[in-house]
Amino acid sequence: MMNTIESVWVFHGIDARFAGGVFTDVSLAEAWILKHRLTGVLTQYPINAGCYDWAIEEELFAPTKNEHYTSTFVGKFTTAAQEHIHFEEGIRC
Repeated sequence: MMNTIESVWVFHGIDARFAGGVFTDVSLAEAWILKHRLTGVLTQYPINAGCYDWAIEEELFAPTKNEHYTSTFVGKFTTAAQEHIHFEEGIRC
């Protein structure tokens, strides 16, 4: 888990292309999600680092294929090692 000072919580609603909210505290995010009865995933992201670089630095991911070095791959990269919480209609699953 990341240090809370070095991370934010980002909510992605089901089928959303972009984030619906960004929070510095998970409890603030959860209150907002409950208020609006949202379904989706709340994920902790590092600040001032891309997930791809962060995962490599933390030894959570090692590129093994040529495609792992492409801008498309790097731009869409996330890892299951990031703390994440699923919600259905505002309720934590």
